[in-house]
Amino acid sequence: MNGRLSKGFTLIEVLVALAVFGVLTILAYMSLGQTLSNADLLNTRMDRLQAIQRTVRHLTNDLNAAAPRPIRTELGDSYLPALMVSATYDFVLAITHGSWRNPAGLPRSTQQRSVYLLENGKLFRVYYNVLDATFSNDAISTEILDGVLSLEIRLFQDDGQVINQWPPLGSQEATSLSTRPRAVEIILTLEGDGEIRRIIEVAS
Repeated sequence: MNGRLSKGFTLIEVLVALAVFGVLTILAYMSLGQTLSNADLLNTRMDRLQAIQRTVRHLTNDLNAAAPRPIRTELGDSYLPALMVSATYDFVLAITHGSWRNPAGLPRSTQQRSVYLLENGKLFRVYYNVLDATFSNDAISTEILDGVLSLEIRLFQDDGQVINQWPPLGSQEATSLSTRPRAVEIILTLEGDGEIRRIIEVAS
């Protein structure tokens, strides 16, 4: 018979080709899995950074717009200072502030009382729809950040002295109800993210 016979693949060549294809497929899936894992980690990290930024923005906006407006106690028989910071309280910071947006034009004040609570590593921002809340008013509480080890508040007085309590010890009650510090430093210590410091000027 004349002419050259066509030569097909042998069984060994087919098996080798399948093995190479299998290895390449496994490597491709591993690379895809790692890419997806990295994307999940990146998204988680971005969500965390956004939560931290929102928390700092809440504190900054509230302190920037601090108002000298004391609030009535829930019984209505006395007043609480416009700004309160002390280790003896069950909250980190309580502050009356302005700039409460009202796009719907509701019949309410543009000032708001915000309270920051730290419970079990979670930071909450609590407020009421009225300034002088009573027992009949429900608080609106929002968790704004988790993984919080501590939130320290340092307060700068007009003379430059830095204290950790507000109103200052020894201040007269008549003035302590509405007085505000010159500036506030917040020190936020976060699990896995270290320490974040911000010095915020308080509205004069």
